[in-house]
Amino acid sequence: MPTVKLTTEKFKSDIFDYTTEKEWKFKGDKPAIIDFYADWCGPCKMVAPILEELSDEFPDIVIYKVDTEVEQELSAVFQIRSIPSILFIPMDKQPMMQAGALPKNSLEEIISKELLTSVS
Repeated sequence: MPTVKLTTEKFKSDIFDYTTEKEWKFKGDKPAIIDFYADWCGPCKMVAPILEELSDEFPDIVIYKVDTEVEQELSAVFQIRSIPSILFIPMDKQPMMQAGALPKNSLEEIISKELLTSVS
């Protein structure tokens, strides 16, 4: 499954509506990864093909991409200060943010330990 472009509205409808909910409550039916990026960002361009590979290798996870230049409200909600920033969303735990371009093996380890452990 290819990575999915995510808008602020789609985030609120499919993942979490921060305008109506106070406590984190994930709406998705699969764990997710959200890549906050910008087209001009060199490290983001290095991570993008890795995330595409991972989206094929891990069909039980949805990988979203948020263009921080376009989706400024969503970027502000998550206080994105540096890109790439990657949000890992397990099914039944709090999401975890990781800043920086992570190598593939680190991403695979986080997916295995944090995201796939909660999939039944």
